[in-house]
Amino acid sequence: MLNIGGLNEGVVIDHIKAGGAMEIYNYLQLEKLDCSVAIIKNARSNKMGKKDIIKIEGPLRVNLDILGVLDENITVNIIRDNEIVEKRTLPLPETVTNIIKCKNPRCITSVEQELPHRFKLTDKKNRIYRCMYCEQKFTRRR
Repeated sequence: MLNIGGLNEGVVIDHIKAGGAMEIYNYLQLEKLDCSVAIIKNARSNKMGKKDIIKIEGPLRVNLDILGVLDENITVNIIRDNEIVEKRTLPLPETVTNIIKCKNPRCITSVEQELPHRFKLTDKKNRIYRCMYCEQKFTRRR
């Protein structure tokens, strides 16, 4: 059995869909941080079967709520003095910028590449976002 040590202070991003940790790692640009980062892929989970986990040592100063767009199951645990001081599930944000990309080749973001990819949540129940420029639908794979 694999054993990764506990954190004195840091963040644990848990319940990531198996195989999804690298997308979150890249989005958060964790390679630029000067701290220890552990990625655990395909960990056994009673609830999910398999899951990924990311452990980040030290404080993390980014908005983690936006990760709800990438994976609806994610939970974030804030660790201080070897204790979980906060555990939260992530809500779906109303709008997101440069998290997901518009796939419509006729969208202005395909021509004007410096424009941000902006999406608005149009159907919370079905987790549907639409491009704010062309109305192209984006749905996350489940």
